[in-house]
Amino acid sequence: MTQPSAPVDSPCPGESAKPSVPSATASASSTVPPTDHYAENHGFRVPIPLHGQSRCDGLAVVSRVTKALEPLRRRGDFVPDHAHDALTGLGYSAAKVQAYEDGPTGVGFLIDLGASPWCVEGTMSRDATKADAFAGYPDGSACQPPKGGH
Repeated sequence: MTQPSAPVDSPCPGESAKPSVPSATASASSTVPPTDHYAENHGFRVPIPLHGQSRCDGLAVVSRVTKALEPLRRRGDFVPDHAHDALTGLGYSAAKVQAYEDGPTGVGFLIDLGASPWCVEGTMSRDATKADAFAGYPDGSACQPPKGGH
């Protein structure tokens, strides 16, 4: 039985080539059924990764978002409205940007871009600003994780 090959992504502008690491799904043990079905039952909550030009576009958006939020993080400004303003200042629609409290010194955010790379989500805390671009969810609509499962 032939398994479909995973997409191969070339380095994007400004990105150094990374050595490829075999995924856990490619291991010999992947033929053994799992004893628990957590991954199977929660797979609908795993964001769809970006590939090709969409992945490069996503990395560019993540860089812009991180740069916009870093001044707030360095100042210790973890007010969701300020993060929202910084993100809408990049030109994203206020209705498509969510910023929310993530603990006493953190802000979480989600941007529904409406075009590839469809979604950007992340956090800003004392330690770092982190963001990730993705293509939505397998069973969801837009950038919100789906509810439920089986």
